[in-house]
Amino acid sequence: MAISIRTWPTRLVARPWLLAFVPINAATAGFGVVLPLLILIPLHGSWADVALAATLFNSAVILSSVVWGHLADRHPGRRAFLVLNYGGYAALYLGLSHVGSLPLLYGLYTVVGLIAPAGANAANLLILEKFSETERATAFASYQEMTMIGSVAGLLVGYFWTVANDALLALLYVLAALAAVSAVAIWFGIREAHRSLTTAHVAKHPESLASRLRVSASLRISIPFFPRRPRLGPAPLARFRLWVREELHHELPLVMGAMFLFNLGSNLFNISYTPFLYAAGLGVAAIFLVNFSNNFAQLVLYPLSGRLASRFGPDGLVRWSTYVRSLGYLATAGFTFVVLGRTGAFSANLIAFGALGGAIAIYTTASSLILFRGLAHRDAGGLLGVNSSLGGAAAVLGAVLSGVLSVFGSYRLVFLVAAGALLVSVPIWTAAGVAYRRRRHGTETPAVATGPPASVPTRAPEPAASAKPH
Repeated sequence: MAISIRTWPTRLVARPWLLAFVPINAATAGFGVVLPLLILIPLHGSWADVALAATLFNSAVILSSVVWGHLADRHPGRRAFLVLNYGGYAALYLGLSHVGSLPLLYGLYTVVGLIAPAGANAANLLILEKFSETERATAFASYQEMTMIGSVAGLLVGYFWTVANDALLALLYVLAALAAVSAVAIWFGIREAHRSLTTAHVAKHPESLASRLRVSASLRISIPFFPRRPRLGPAPLARFRLWVREELHHELPLVMGAMFLFNLGSNLFNISYTPFLYAAGLGVAAIFLVNFSNNFAQLVLYPLSGRLASRFGPDGLVRWSTYVRSLGYLATAGFTFVVLGRTGAFSANLIAFGALGGAIAIYTTASSLILFRGLAHRDAGGLLGVNSSLGGAAAVLGAVLSGVLSVFGSYRLVFLVAAGALLVSVPIWTAAGVAYRRRRHGTETPAVATGPPASVPTRAPEPAASAKPH
């Protein structure tokens, strides 16, 4: 099955209103660096405190994702969800600028996690509803570009701000203002679409699915996507065992298992990395620059990832990107074996974290293509619900494991465990590719198997446009 994802937009901005997503991503990218530093410096917290905050945040994201997905299906007002999300960020950033204790920070950061999925659902549905079938690939590519440009800009704002002064808390005022700009721009600059789709439609478009699976350059996790609420009943384990038996001859369980290990290792590493940089003696401005290298590499390589996947195939690309990312983790663990000065530690981490950013950009596209082809002609909504559950579990488990390993005070151990999780996933990706080829050749006739690749599966019909004025 030949499936491609357009990651290079025909136009950088498919519609002018997509520019409204630049300030909010600048705000969240800066906040992703400020939050752990806020715990470590003004509040005199520890690595364990950063891990606890991440655990509360990730748990809130998981629980609220189901609710926001359900609300998005019942209420078609996309602007209201986006304004609530971005305006909420602005208010919470202002609140955090006056925080004086760790318990209060935990509470406010948990609220940030509760509202985070609202915008992710609404943004994807807004693009699906506002663009025609032929324009969507370009639209989502433009949306991703705006996301990455905003993230890079936000880290540069943080760098120049902290170079000019040491007022870390005051930087939150700037981030709150950026979030408010996006909320105002969306409310006054975007009209609701004629048609109203549901979250299940995201699974029918590879670009929108890739957008939801993409690890946030600012929050460092991929916000889970539940197009269908998990069904609860008296025998959930029995249903799960039945599902496993039905899927034994399909590659999807292997794909989900590999993605779980990747997400686990990535969350474990990302949560511990900023405390590690601070412990290594890097200043606040230098930490912003190290994070900038990661996001800049994503900005450069993500537009090329679709072309690379088409040329080399997603199966090989996902293995190599995972392997490169694991080498980056091992290199970071290696930094703990030698005594590096501030300049040496900065240079080494700048290069290593930049390589990790490039690897995640390529991995996202390749893994999205593999998952999308496995969902063809299946219950995509239910299967994505299972995959989201596993992704959420990986996010929470990574945060918890980071806190547990912080007891031993060894960043080296954390980075080695994270690298091990990724290396274990590589042969699982290989097995998934073998299972896919066996399934494909076993279900297709020789004439089809030796002919040209099949096209993307027909997408479900969408509801007709309403009579409301545009």
